[in-house]
Amino acid sequence: MGPEIRFERVTRRFGAATAVDGVDLTIAPRSLVALVGHSGSGKSTLLRCVNRLDHGVAGEGVVSLGGEDVGAIPATALRRRLGYVFQSIGLFPHMTVAQNVAIGRRARSEALVADELAGLLEQVGLPADYATRLPRELSGGEQQRVGIARALAIEPEVLLLDEPFAALDPVTRDALGKTVRALHDARGTTTILVTHDMAEAMLLADRVVVLERGRIVADASPADLAAGRAGEAAEALVAVPREQARRIAELGQ
Repeated sequence: MGPEIRFERVTRRFGAATAVDGVDLTIAPRSLVALVGHSGSGKSTLLRCVNRLDHGVAGEGVVSLGGEDVGAIPATALRRRLGYVFQSIGLFPHMTVAQNVAIGRRARSEALVADELAGLLEQVGLPADYATRLPRELSGGEQQRVGIARALAIEPEVLLLDEPFAALDPVTRDALGKTVRALHDARGTTTILVTHDMAEAMLLADRVVVLERGRIVADASPADLAAGRAGEAAEALVAVPREQARRIAELGQ
């Protein structure tokens, strides 16, 4: 179901600052690729090139979806093909869970029937009776699960995840990451995950792309990253969770 995504010489500038600098990258259909890097590395800006939330930002290059230039697709039609989950969640506080999940479908005059809603909530690990709750009645992790259900309700070809777990506690973050990976596998979407957490990227993704100052400095499988075969820039990021794991192991000795 998920298409190939291709970035060809993509550059984006904010005034004098270059956020993305001549990126060439091809993401295979139905794969899950993580974009990793420090704050300001350009990973979120690159992600937003896919759904054109970078509209109006100066730059060059082409982003294509299944061979079609996203710049040539009307914005409304494009976003009907893309599910987008972001860090701030963005649920409408005055709407119930059911209304929040259904909002993308309503935008294209399609109903989300009760059985579909219950199925979506089940897929993201929420009981069906949460449908009548308001966002303020949910924990942060539960709200983000609603955000994921909302993105999936439009049956997207592509799922874009912009640091969706960053504000969550470690246990919730780990559980939600596993949920996202399982949904990706079940639905066959092409998924891009932006994260600053290398351990998370290695555990969830098929492939990890490391950005630094808007450029790709490493592109490798989790196995190659773990084995130290992805280069110096990637190794510096892998070294952090590796050292943490070593120190935790020492505590039990």
